[in-house]
Amino acid sequence: MKFIKILLFLCTLMMLQPVTSRAQDNPTIQIKATVFGINNQPLKGAVVTSAAENSKAVTTDAFGSFEYDVAKNDVLSISAKGFETKYITITKAISQISLTPEKTRDLIHAAFREVEKQDLLGGVASVNVKELLNKNYFTSTLDGMEAFASGFNGNSNWGMGNYLFMIDGVPRETGNVAPTEIEEIVFLKGANAVALYGSRAAKGVVNVITKRGEAGKRRFDLRVNSGINIPKSYPKYLGSAEYMSLYNEARRNDGLTDLYSELDIYNYGSGRNKYRYPNVDFYSSDYLKNVFTRYDATAEISGGNERVRYYTNLGYSTTGSLLNFGEAKNNNNSDRLNFRGNLDIQLNEYISMNADATAIFYTGRGVNTDYWGNAATVRPNRFAPLIPIDLIEKEDAASQIWIQNSNNLIDGKYLLGGTQLDQTNPIATIYAGGNNQYSNRQFQFNTGLKADLRNVLKGLSFRTGFAVDYATAYSLSYNYSYATYSPTWNNYSGTDLISSLTVYNQDAKSGTQNVSGNWYRQTIAFSGQLNYDRTFGSNHNLSAILLANGFQQSESAVYHRTSNANLGFLASYNYNHRYYVDLSTAYIHSAKLPPNNRQAFSPSVSLGWRLSRENFLKDSRIVNDLKLTASASILNTDLDISDYYLYQGFYTTAGSWYGWKDGTGIQATESRRGDNPNMKFPRREEINIGIEGTFFNRLLSLNGTFFMNKITGNIIQASVLFPSYFTTGWPVSSFIPYVNYNEDKRVGFDFSANLNKKIGDVNWNLGINGTYYQTTAVKRAELYENAYQNRQGKALDGIWGLQNLGFFQDDNDIKNSPSQTFGQVKPGDIKYKDQNGDGIIDSRDEVFLGKGGWFGAPFTMGVTLSAQWKKLTFLAMGVGRFGANAMRNNSYFWVYGENKYSEVVRNRWTEATKLTATYPRLTTLSSDNNFRSSDFWMYSTNRFDLAKVQISYDLTDILKMKSFVRELGVYVNGFNLLTFAQNREILELNVASSPQTRFFNLGVKALF
Repeated sequence: MKFIKILLFLCTLMMLQPVTSRAQDNPTIQIKATVFGINNQPLKGAVVTSAAENSKAVTTDAFGSFEYDVAKNDVLSISAKGFETKYITITKAISQISLTPEKTRDLIHAAFREVEKQDLLGGVASVNVKELLNKNYFTSTLDGMEAFASGFNGNSNWGMGNYLFMIDGVPRETGNVAPTEIEEIVFLKGANAVALYGSRAAKGVVNVITKRGEAGKRRFDLRVNSGINIPKSYPKYLGSAEYMSLYNEARRNDGLTDLYSELDIYNYGSGRNKYRYPNVDFYSSDYLKNVFTRYDATAEISGGNERVRYYTNLGYSTTGSLLNFGEAKNNNNSDRLNFRGNLDIQLNEYISMNADATAIFYTGRGVNTDYWGNAATVRPNRFAPLIPIDLIEKEDAASQIWIQNSNNLIDGKYLLGGTQLDQTNPIATIYAGGNNQYSNRQFQFNTGLKADLRNVLKGLSFRTGFAVDYATAYSLSYNYSYATYSPTWNNYSGTDLISSLTVYNQDAKSGTQNVSGNWYRQTIAFSGQLNYDRTFGSNHNLSAILLANGFQQSESAVYHRTSNANLGFLASYNYNHRYYVDLSTAYIHSAKLPPNNRQAFSPSVSLGWRLSRENFLKDSRIVNDLKLTASASILNTDLDISDYYLYQGFYTTAGSWYGWKDGTGIQATESRRGDNPNMKFPRREEINIGIEGTFFNRLLSLNGTFFMNKITGNIIQASVLFPSYFTTGWPVSSFIPYVNYNEDKRVGFDFSANLNKKIGDVNWNLGINGTYYQTTAVKRAELYENAYQNRQGKALDGIWGLQNLGFFQDDNDIKNSPSQTFGQVKPGDIKYKDQNGDGIIDSRDEVFLGKGGWFGAPFTMGVTLSAQWKKLTFLAMGVGRFGANAMRNNSYFWVYGENKYSEVVRNRWTEATKLTATYPRLTTLSSDNNFRSSDFWMYSTNRFDLAKVQISYDLTDILKMKSFVRELGVYVNGFNLLTFAQNREILELNVASSPQTRFFNLGVKALF
């Protein structure tokens, strides 16, 4: 904490430094100098400007000379077309200035190095967020990235799952950085691209690079946004009368008598007295707003000189809630405050360093109940949430005393309602049950040192980095008890009155604040590397890295720390940017393996060929650039090893049976697993082939990668691999060890295409990115009686279940069908296919039904269309996901027992609807036959979403404010606008959680 506070102070000090230096009365220095360019030739037309306010620019004459009066310690910028801008802090008179030719390099942050985009060898995608935000404002780090980065499908790289997320090379979380802080997001997909990171990165890496200050470019950027969230849809549940009527039907289906009388159902349906005959709708305007708001503001300050550069980001955002009553009305929102300071210091000609700090304060306020969860379970007729005191008979003295002594008289008109079964309930809790506050604090510090060792060996440099992060979280709450009241109603000449109240619990508010959920996590990361980068004879480009890298995370209540440690080596060569070869390897370590097998090599080799530089293509009018790449890799990983010490046998003294000794029982010692001292790392074995190019005078750019990888040696404990005597029935005892056995395979491709064209005054850009992959369980330890049940050869994300044949129509249909083993069945229950013909429906009839898309949809596609006309910019973004399925298996669809009834039961099977019904008969029992995994409940999740539309306008020229506001822009955008899908209503429906929303936002950005 002390170091973080010091760094925050330094960042603030450096941010103010340019202001304070101008405020001082510095002496004036007269500069008479000559600017030189290539081959030491005087440079005509170079522009010289002081960083001081209201300064004027001068231009060098035909001899490259200029004169300029500048205050001491001010910064001169010297710029010329084709040359890099140079910044000089004036401490004394100077006479010569040399400019360096501009390097037209587009650098990508690959593993532990920056690589020219033209020299990347596949398996890497990059998004320039700094530029993207000019036309596409977004609120979370990876929002919509599948539309801009091929190979990333929204939750994984190439369908691998569990990628390593890093910020500036340190393992962190997506919520630790806001889009306005980001310079670039790099998606490292191929095994060749992540080899240097070691074991924990074997399923891909997403690395966020934050912004840094630029010398001579002092900036103050301000961005403010205000938006509203509008719910897309709510679950539709039946009202009290319809529920009661159908519940009676369910009881009759089960051979039981009706629970509710016709008069009761009529009274509940009439709506004449909602307090006596409640019909509670959790989604009504009584409890919810139509919209809720989100606001955010960000200030960015950056700049510096050739010695010190700084970047500071201060941001705040707040999000409201739909709940609109009780404690939730003003106490159900979340706030996020962040500060980031990045410093770069050039200590001397050879040594530079950086010091970065981040602080994030997140606070979420809420109520002491799960409102949305209860909304999906509490039946509408159970209780009246509020009891009006004006309907309580004045002669009821006991009730009048309770009214006078109540601490929770809602709006001065109501007592809290309840019943003997609902003495506490979600609505009463929100009114009187107190509130809570969740706090999360993140403090992150990283520093690095770079040293140019060219005096030791030309091209040699050293770089090291160290990071320490702290994360803490806890909850504070006030938990109040409260009384609820159950009324006894009477009717006097057509008027309903409450003759008495039954009270449950009592009102009590204590000043005690409860603390719970204390949690912390510490991350320590370190890297050190020697770099060699040199060009021989202008054509032979050689680079190499030798590194040590590691990180460790310790977390409360978790005994073992999560660790990654490895050595790495990279050797990269290209001839004239035409022929490429890269060799990278990591020597990794993991404590999850036996002592003799804790180290392993992970090698990778990549090749590249730029065809466009060959004689047969170099003068082509169609092909501007064309490159082929290929790589082969073997990565050892411990990511899928679920725990430590699995290689050791395990015995427990808490056995299932007791012995006897001297009148006391002794619990048995039992074995749970055997030893395996030969356990090894699972391995990701991969080849990928890529092609990228630009065509038709750079009108069209294409990029594609084919990949095939296999995860071999996944660790399992499988009884079928060992004799039966290795394990026993009850009491259970097992000597079966964990072994390397399972194999998984992924085959697929990703692609991107960008078309840029100016038509008239409009610049058009069309971008398409996509990812397709198939998964296969290549090897499984299984012993099924029927081959169709083998998981081997099927998709890793397979959905398994029964195939339905419709509904049983009558008793004869049941009698003539195979025997059902999932409980008693009646007409209206689901009938299943007997797959093996044994006359019995059981688990042996379950088959592969389809892909679940657990690692992302098999095919993901993102489309962006942008157009710029003068100062007006338009962007539309769409995302499609195809090839996956899901089950309608939540409480909204599986309605039985005492569950709340949703609208789906209206299409239930009855004798009258047997030919048109789409839902099984109603039942008050568990109905194990109907509500189980089967294709009856499966649906396709294919969808295409219009995810974003934004219109931006640059107001700078209109407002003529350049003396104060250098740039000013306004934009309006909409998020999650439309979904096109066969099952759109299901896909847009959230059950037992807050609803999906459309977000409409108005933003203003300014540069001062």
